[in-house]
Amino acid sequence: MSDLRIRLARREDVPAIVALLADDMLGKGREDASDLERYYAAFDAMDVEATNNLYVVETDALPVAGTFQLIYMQGLSLGACKRAEIEAVRVHADLRGQGMGTRMFDWAIEKARADGCRLFQLTTNRTRDDGQRFYDQLGFEASHVGYKMKL
Repeated sequence: MSDLRIRLARREDVPAIVALLADDMLGKGREDASDLERYYAAFDAMDVEATNNLYVVETDALPVAGTFQLIYMQGLSLGACKRAEIEAVRVHADLRGQGMGTRMFDWAIEKARADGCRLFQLTTNRTRDDGQRFYDQLGFEASHVGYKMKL
């Protein structure tokens, strides 16, 4: 997969990104591509936030073969550490298991490091056993317990 390129997402990528988000066991129940207006509104809001970037991975065969969101947060804890959080990581079903996810993470981690981050973090759903194995293989440490509350 030497033709992989990572770029900032564009508004016209939104339908393909939503399709990637919906194409897994959890996404099927929470994403609704029949109403793209709310996704366009969310994209527009993210697009003006300098520390919140949505990326797509393109290949010669697929203009949107993968996606992830990279968010930077400045904090006071950990010695005033700037951190990066990666969210909504997806790889097209036809390309899973071919190293694309590893290349995406390598790129995102290096970008965060170059942008002054000293910590790179993520959360994953407890039911994503394959994802947890993947993150372990990349060198992530399951160091915290996460909580969420729907509002």
